[in-house]
Amino acid sequence: MSLRAPRFAVDMAVAFQFLTRLPIPQVPFAPDGLARAVKFFPLVGLVIGAGAALLQKVLSPHLSRPAAALVVLLYLVLITGCLHEDGLADVADSLGGWNPEQRLAILRDSHIGSYGTAALALSLLSRGVLLAELPLERFTAYLVSAHVLSRWSVLPLSYYLPPARDSEGQGARIARLTSTFSLIAGSAFTIVTVVVVLRRAAIAPVLAAIVVSLLSSVLYLRKFGGVTGDCFGATTQITEIAVYLCGVWKP
Repeated sequence: MSLRAPRFAVDMAVAFQFLTRLPIPQVPFAPDGLARAVKFFPLVGLVIGAGAALLQKVLSPHLSRPAAALVVLLYLVLITGCLHEDGLADVADSLGGWNPEQRLAILRDSHIGSYGTAALALSLLSRGVLLAELPLERFTAYLVSAHVLSRWSVLPLSYYLPPARDSEGQGARIARLTSTFSLIAGSAFTIVTVVVVLRRAAIAPVLAAIVVSLLSSVLYLRKFGGVTGDCFGATTQITEIAVYLCGVWKP
């Protein structure tokens, strides 16, 4: 991408480049590039969710609900390069550490342990089952909302929480560096999108995303003293599952 490209276009490209495996034009590295791009994370979620919803519509006349859900889940894993799954597995493994230093050391370990394996398996199983159970008439609405809200969860975490490490890392590049404007702009986009697609049913998913973000922030402060890039990925996964649960919940 040209250096003369508008700032918002560069920030948007960084967001898609970081969160997806889409063939986005490479942009020059900037120390604050990722922090500026955070406001576009919900937009990335919208694009990912819309693609998954379109795929489901194409497959639904030809496959059973479970089979279509499996293909949609495969798409979601491939388009993100397992970025969030990796974060969830690492965080789950690290929670077995005795102190913050040991937990952060486990986060750096590229190997996956039993807790991480279990968390990853449960996440994939939960999302597959819930995608197969979402009501067809609201499938697109809940799928899009889940991916917008899950990417939104990075905004409050990165705005309020300090980095768990002072060294370079994805968490250190955005923790406490997300601007007030990015938080407000990203949140406004998220709320408008979810309300448009879900109407009155938007209340429960929005509250679920807020609760997951709040509880995970408390957990990260207690266990790590802040956040890392893996923490953002873990919260993204849990938020996605929470929104799907809102869609299948029967009062």
